[in-house]
Amino acid sequence: MKNTQNFWSTALTMVAMLSVAGQGFAQAGDPWQVSTTIDGQPDLQGVWANNTITPVERHEVFGDKEFLTDEDLVFLEQRVVELADQPGDALFGNNILIAAFTGEIRPGEAATGSYDQQWMAARSVHRRTAQIIDPPNGKYPPRTEQAIATSREAAEYRREHPADSWLDRSLGERCLSFGAPFLSSGYNSYWQIVQSRDHVVVMQEMVHDARIIPLVERPALDDDITLWHDDSRGYWDGDTLVIETSNFSEKSGAGPDTVAKVTVERLTRTGESQLQYQLTTNDPGSFTAPYTREIIFDASPDAIYEYACHEGNYGMQFILSGHRAEERFAREGVAEN
Repeated sequence: MKNTQNFWSTALTMVAMLSVAGQGFAQAGDPWQVSTTIDGQPDLQGVWANNTITPVERHEVFGDKEFLTDEDLVFLEQRVVELADQPGDALFGNNILIAAFTGEIRPGEAATGSYDQQWMAARSVHRRTAQIIDPPNGKYPPRTEQAIATSREAAEYRREHPADSWLDRSLGERCLSFGAPFLSSGYNSYWQIVQSRDHVVVMQEMVHDARIIPLVERPALDDDITLWHDDSRGYWDGDTLVIETSNFSEKSGAGPDTVAKVTVERLTRTGESQLQYQLTTNDPGSFTAPYTREIIFDASPDAIYEYACHEGNYGMQFILSGHRAEERFAREGVAEN
């Protein structure tokens, strides 16, 4: 957990730092040009923080508004102060902007009962109202009928079999994987990029997963070989690093036919302290069309920290033993308190 600063003590500073460049593009006439590595490649190296408050999907309160206005930022400044005075859990992920404009706290992104705002890194304010830029409405495409049925079946199974064994618990709870690329913001959401002539390494702070991405011609993996973090190949398109990824393990996603998923990432340095990141996902098992997200990563002077995943190291024993006790109570007719 990276807790270099409390969000609430720095929020006003972050709002004050906003400019048109917060949209992820250099201002007109800006003479800045990306530097190059010793191998002549655009230099993307360093530690990059994904601490944006921009939600993945556009909330209805914004209608079809793509960017926050100056008036919105004034209102946001006021609401952040008000939220700071309210007791409660940490506002993870997308919840800050939505809570500021609607007062809505989404249970799936808060209500942990054990984390307060001190656990969160200082958050960055960018002008977009949604990370999804395609479809233009800022929403995920419709889910497939198969995905809806699979989700319903999985929820029913979890209710009946919450912890028959460790295999019933999530990959994150078992400390196996939080996915790659990991894009949740504000909590262990830092990346470190290291480049060589032939490879790029993206080190995710979350569960300290490292993606080693070749930039040279290499044969694709056989379709029978699927991986937790899939198989990536990279190349340069001008100043943009493009990463194409396939061979996802079926177990790495919640939807059906995860092995058919293909992603394309585009990383472009847009300033001394900003990295524009775009992710296009084609997941035909889960969604009826591809979609694209854009996130602004901010340069950070901080180091990547080890993520010590205690849930898998210690929690699993008590999760399983607790469920065994529930089963014993049910057999013995003992009422639960």
